[in-house]
Amino acid sequence: MAAKIIDGKQISADIRAELKAEVEKLKAKGIIVGLGVILVGQDPASVSYVTAKEKACAEIGIYSDDNRLPENTSEKQLLELISRMNKDPKINGILVQLPLPKHIDEQKILLAVDPAKDVDGFHPVSVGKMVTGQKTFLPCTPNGVVQLLLRSGVKLDGAEVVIVGRSNIVGKPLANMLMQKSPAANATVTICHTRTKDIAAHTKRADIVIAAAGKPNTITADMIKDGAVVIDVGINRVADSTKKAGFRLVGDVDFEGVSKKASFITPVPGGVGPMTITMLLYNTVESAKTASGV
Repeated sequence: MAAKIIDGKQISADIRAELKAEVEKLKAKGIIVGLGVILVGQDPASVSYVTAKEKACAEIGIYSDDNRLPENTSEKQLLELISRMNKDPKINGILVQLPLPKHIDEQKILLAVDPAKDVDGFHPVSVGKMVTGQKTFLPCTPNGVVQLLLRSGVKLDGAEVVIVGRSNIVGKPLANMLMQKSPAANATVTICHTRTKDIAAHTKRADIVIAAAGKPNTITADMIKDGAVVIDVGINRVADSTKKAGFRLVGDVDFEGVSKKASFITPVPGGVGPMTITMLLYNTVESAKTASGV
């Protein structure tokens, strides 16, 4: 058996095309969709990520209010900027790129964002609504995973899902989303983590295995059953002298081995990664629609 590749790039492109059409309809009604972006410092990964988000906004017609601030920006200055964005009707979503410099309290900053503009889905109000099944902004990477599964025709209703990883960004919210009483969920979910005694005992019975542990080869072929669906959220750098950069990107899954046994699998790169920014754009468009009463 050779697994079918779930092409995150193509699915992401399809969703962005749908969003572009929605943005154009809103513009025709005089509604401009706006995203406020805040980056403090010059962390290379953050700079790259924010640049990609700004490019994606431009591609589908979203106005981007870009704020790249120096490393020594004070917490007070950052809170004042967020307060301005909260009050600005042209801004439908606010993105504060993490991590922030050590002298700034990340929790205080995230709490300062108006929940109505929390397009990252990190505010406790958004998290609480997600857990209780209310309409809210869903965290971008977990929602991207769900969209990949749904648009690939993978059945979630009644499925046994094992998530390896319990982070606040992926593992915990994804588990909550998949267990909701909803046509796009209704799964039975198990979370494994560093204290799980025998991860393979759980993954071997799973219809869907989602790896979000942050460690290469966390999931190997002997850990899944034939025909399982495998979603790889991990992004890890491993040394590779054949590459110009001196490294290559791999996920948390042994792709070569697992792809011979699974029914569906996501590659790294090109699987979950492209979906994260796309779902941020989706949340921003939804925020604009809600704010304008559309």
